[in-house]
Amino acid sequence: MPLFKNLSAYDDRSARLAGIGLMVLSIFMFSFGDAMGKFLVGTYSVGQLLFLRACAALLLLSPLIWKQRHQFLQLERPGLQLFRVVLSTLEVAAFFLATVYLPLADVITYYLAGPIFVTAMSAIFLGEKVGWRRWTAILIGFCGVLIALRPSAQTVSLPALIALGGSLSFATLMLITRSLRKTPDIVMASSQFVGTFSLGAVLSAFNWVPPTPGSLVIFATAGLISVTALFCVNRSLKLAPASVVVPYQYSMIVWAVIFGFVVFGDVPSVATIVGAAIIIGAGFYIYLRERDLGRPSEEVNPPA
Repeated sequence: MPLFKNLSAYDDRSARLAGIGLMVLSIFMFSFGDAMGKFLVGTYSVGQLLFLRACAALLLLSPLIWKQRHQFLQLERPGLQLFRVVLSTLEVAAFFLATVYLPLADVITYYLAGPIFVTAMSAIFLGEKVGWRRWTAILIGFCGVLIALRPSAQTVSLPALIALGGSLSFATLMLITRSLRKTPDIVMASSQFVGTFSLGAVLSAFNWVPPTPGSLVIFATAGLISVTALFCVNRSLKLAPASVVVPYQYSMIVWAVIFGFVVFGDVPSVATIVGAAIIIGAGFYIYLRERDLGRPSEEVNPPA
């Protein structure tokens, strides 16, 4: 942390470069952690992955949780906080369940549509003003989702619908997070891991496979990577403006394709590539419009 503090004191250009570097590093780590999760659910249940991964993350966070324990005592809107934890738990479970059956790039493609879903839901449910330019981008983004989904009676699969449902849960989660901006980062992060720990403990009790020492190392590493990546994202956004670093989050699809091919031999279909390109283009345009209008944009973090 002293290094990060020193970087903040350097000139603006150095801080921006450090912010970009940390964002790129965090997306690589998120993608690497996702690939590890997909590898593990080939042998172990999704519940067991959630449980052991959360154990490692909470152990790493425990010193910060204890140090900042007073921030957990007076939470704003506790009912909404609980709903947020439920949504975050379900979307993580949906993500890894979908990776059991689908290539990593396909699942990531659906999650990249999160900011597009958020903008649409903000207009429909919250009455936020969305101009014709952003509505056009939303419709184009939905077309990208449909291209990636390849809807027909023969091709729409349950795993694809699970991934899409997870993406919608992720979007709702981001929408709720807008209303909880005063909640400290440590509360946000640790509560999400508590949610996956709880669900994982229940699910894994029905299908527990004794992990090998090597698998335990991978479980622990996946949890540590998730926490470290979250800290890198937060520090990146403090070192450089969001307008500079957020677009680099879309590089996750590149890592998903690379890890999917190298580790699992998955070759993304043309429909997935075209759909992802359309989704990224529409999402990036929406991000630029919301930045120009002075509104906070949504981050495209993969599941924590």
